[in-house]
Amino acid sequence: MTAAVPAPLASSDASSMIVVSGIRKSLRTGSTMVEILKGIDFTIARGEFAAIMGASGSGKSTLLGLLAGLDNPTSGSVSLNGTIISNLAEDRLAQLRGRTIGFVFQSYQLIPTLTALENVMLPYELNGSPNVEGEANGMARARQLLSSVGLDSRMDHYPVQLSGGEQQRVALARAFILRPPIVLADEPTGNLDTANGSHVLDLLLHLNRVEGTTLVLVTHDPVLATYAGRRITLRDGLVISDETQVPAQHTAAGA
Repeated sequence: MTAAVPAPLASSDASSMIVVSGIRKSLRTGSTMVEILKGIDFTIARGEFAAIMGASGSGKSTLLGLLAGLDNPTSGSVSLNGTIISNLAEDRLAQLRGRTIGFVFQSYQLIPTLTALENVMLPYELNGSPNVEGEANGMARARQLLSSVGLDSRMDHYPVQLSGGEQQRVALARAFILRPPIVLADEPTGNLDTANGSHVLDLLLHLNRVEGTTLVLVTHDPVLATYAGRRITLRDGLVISDETQVPAQHTAAGA
């Protein structure tokens, strides 16, 4: 068996967590080739909170999928924490993705047959240490994260027994269980009412600051984007603006 060749390092300095170089993505629809992303370049620093904005069809969800390694670009490259992931072997990509990225989805993506605690533990069990000591440490962290998002009394409840806001808080805790250096959030407040959306945003910001994680949030909501220190706007598959900004201050829900 031929030994696996290590993925090449991206040409970026140590402060760069995500490097996007010349990304293009095309899809064939019948006899027509549709170009979704038309050549995108940007770098996101370690610990940065960046919001990617754009109307429906602008390419932002496609871009997020490429950043997550869920799809490959037609051309160009994406590097995460110094490793180019484009066209990386699937087993190596899955390992890197599990250790490097936490996901927060608009639709929560919880396993209905698992309790809140078991859902949070799932990435740890798939990627963490299999020994008893590691399992105990993972369980302790899962409980701590659920407590930090106000779900002390809901750990043994199944998703169907939780409100939408509670399910999204479980998803947040799950995203941080392995202390990933990158968290990608796709419209994390899109399915929530104003009160729950505000609470989830506060938790996301708080966990980001405590863990020092690089946060990339995709949204079409300009108000949500004001809490980021960087705003990247897409239109028709192109970056039309990339601006730093002073983040708005968010008041904790219920404060």
